[in-house]
Amino acid sequence: MRRYDWLREIRRLDPERDFLRIYRIIATHEFPWDMTRALELALYRTYAVPSIGRLLATTAELTNRTQKRYDDTALLLDAVVEHGFDGEDGRTAIRRINQMHRSYEISNEDMRYVLCTFVVMPKRWLDAYGWRRLTARERHALAVYYRTLGRHMGIAEIPQAYEDFERCLDAYEDAHFGFDEGARRVSDATLDLMAGWYGPLAPVVRGASMALLDDTLLEAFRYEPPKPAVRTAVRTALKLRAKAVRLLPPRRTPHYARQNPEIKGYPNGFRVAELGTFPDRRTGSCPVPHGEGPAAP
Repeated sequence: MRRYDWLREIRRLDPERDFLRIYRIIATHEFPWDMTRALELALYRTYAVPSIGRLLATTAELTNRTQKRYDDTALLLDAVVEHGFDGEDGRTAIRRINQMHRSYEISNEDMRYVLCTFVVMPKRWLDAYGWRRLTARERHALAVYYRTLGRHMGIAEIPQAYEDFERCLDAYEDAHFGFDEGARRVSDATLDLMAGWYGPLAPVVRGASMALLDDTLLEAFRYEPPKPAVRTAVRTALKLRAKAVRLLPPRRTPHYARQNPEIKGYPNGFRVAELGTFPDRRTGSCPVPHGEGPAAP
């Protein structure tokens, strides 16, 4: 295989029909490390909306059981990527996500905003730090994939094209970003978790993570802005990494999030049906009749 063979395959696919195949190539062959970082940033970004950050602080899942919450979120989203919307584990993952969300009062607007972060932040991350940028066809497939996930989660008024997701995200952040003490605790716990993965390098990693946050996030959490030299060093290092990755051969076998070293809570394996929390077992079936949903490629 040559470096751009996966991209050549994507160009032969239809983003409306083959969106799952395209998304799998993006997430597990072309950019597995970058997609992990981008989705971490996407979820982290949602804490700056006070209604979301305050709820997460109230549940204490991200402050008292931060590693488990990180693992469960990554594994549930990963199960849909790996098994599709109609595969048994994919359906179970969506059911678990819905059971958890429907146990709390979460507005459709907040749910839709979170969905938008999953579409927009990977594109923006790859624009800045990826070994190549996403093509229009890949952005189209990204939007269709998350449109489909949002429909299975019962989210209303989902944006259609990538540009619609981006406009929705920017408008929501402009209207809703703000400080909340509970959200700040969730943010601190998340940064501590990610830094803690690196042992004695934790202070350096925490500083590097802060350097990747934009000014609107820093203001929302009332963090001291990093020094310009630190920001420049961190962002330059990521761009140099991208240049090095561009020279590597393509990944022949898929790399799923469950294979990431950051997943630490299940050394002996896991069952998708047992991931997450169980605040109310009476609710949460998938709102999409599976005889009507798109089949997994």
